[in-house]
Amino acid sequence: MRQFGARLLAACEHGGVITLKGELGTGKTTLVRGALESEGVTGGVRSPTYTLVEYYPLDRFAVVHFDLYRLADPEELEYLGYRDYLNPQTLCLIEWPQRAAAYLQAVDLEIEIEYDPEGRRLSLSPQSEWGRLLVSRLK
Repeated sequence: MRQFGARLLAACEHGGVITLKGELGTGKTTLVRGALESEGVTGGVRSPTYTLVEYYPLDRFAVVHFDLYRLADPEELEYLGYRDYLNPQTLCLIEWPQRAAAYLQAVDLEIEIEYDPEGRRLSLSPQSEWGRLLVSRLK
């Protein structure tokens, strides 16, 4: 999952919105951790399960890691300033997007992670032209 996260971030030339779906323990946060560590983020990448959002400024663009598992109401996404992050300088990686599906706009790529006897299975569903470009870069 860490290696895929690094490949995913390397494929991104600018910000956008990528959602991460999967059961507890499938590796959503590990994917994000691998992506950020590949860009030199040190000191540990925390899961935003309790804070709901963590911000990481990188050289090329910023990464905002959302974990919506504990979201009490989908409208809380608005209070987190979600719309402020929708710009080419910010990549939003969103765990548990189904908790606020009505409020998520402009999703570029949906990634679903499933348990597999040999590890994990990832399904990539592009939702925009940029999402399709990312998928082609990852193949």
